[in-house]
Amino acid sequence: MLTERAQLLLKTLVERYIAEGQPVGSRTLSKFSGLELSPASIRNVMADLEDLGLITSPHTSAGRIPTSLGYRLFVDTMLTIKPLEQLEIREWQGLMQPDNPTRAVAAASNLLSQLTEFAGVVMTPKRRGIPLAQVEFVRLAEKRLLLILVTGDGDVQNRILITERDYSASELNEATQFLNEHCTGRTLEQVRDVVYQDLRSLQGDIAQLMNAAVQAGSQAMAEDSQPVVISGESNLLRIDDLSSNVERLRQLFRVFEEKTALLQLLDNGQRAAGVQIFIGHEAGISPLDECSVVTAPYKVNGEIVGTLGVVGPTRMAYERVIPIVDITARLLSSALSHQG
Repeated sequence: MLTERAQLLLKTLVERYIAEGQPVGSRTLSKFSGLELSPASIRNVMADLEDLGLITSPHTSAGRIPTSLGYRLFVDTMLTIKPLEQLEIREWQGLMQPDNPTRAVAAASNLLSQLTEFAGVVMTPKRRGIPLAQVEFVRLAEKRLLLILVTGDGDVQNRILITERDYSASELNEATQFLNEHCTGRTLEQVRDVVYQDLRSLQGDIAQLMNAAVQAGSQAMAEDSQPVVISGESNLLRIDDLSSNVERLRQLFRVFEEKTALLQLLDNGQRAAGVQIFIGHEAGISPLDECSVVTAPYKVNGEIVGTLGVVGPTRMAYERVIPIVDITARLLSSALSHQG
């Protein structure tokens, strides 16, 4: 347990360091803390905080900076969140029109990066269990067809089918009509069962076409979009805390490129009830040791389907970033829940 005086000095030190980016000395703490303490008394408290692993002294300065542990204590017990203006929220809402889930996810990622000037990341919603709204075949050339799948949430998937023989317009109409009659409102998993059960009633070549269509549709859903949409990675190049270490920066961009570790981290964030903050090594990803990741889950019709967040330096304005992430998750939830 920290004394009230030590808490106030730690809070002041973190706030000044976030604001100015320079190690904080006893004179600055005396000025901004409002405590009437001698420089010697402040230095004694600073030494105690350093012994506790909450602050550290860079080699080049007499001042101190917060450690990941210091940031954690600050975020958990000392942070005052700045509420966002309703006008701001309404402006953001206008940027996230619910016309298409893919565009809504991309808009959320862009919004996060623009508002925070860090990297915005959105884990795309799981595609399983989404019913079909419409299926159509379009003849492109001999033995080449375009399969168009429209899902109930407004997303459109296209796949080119290479067939063993050419199909007439009437055969394609028959196949389209069959799929729309039997499959609309059902998920692809259910469609597969229906098609396999009813294939006997169809002519052999049409049955082959149906089989190919269901397989292609399943593949389209499995490959649908990127698992994580990332915007504004280049913002991190302008942040001195990160860009001063070129090798660390290279490793960080590799995390963005490969996405697997980032996806796992976002998946962990999906289990939280609200905003979750991973500071430094808490993320469990070595290249993020100098970063903080602020995440929040988002929902479709009340069910959590993904996570979004911001990746930035540990020296970030948490009081503003946290509500931005929270509100963006709510806006994306609303946009996706009003699809169709």
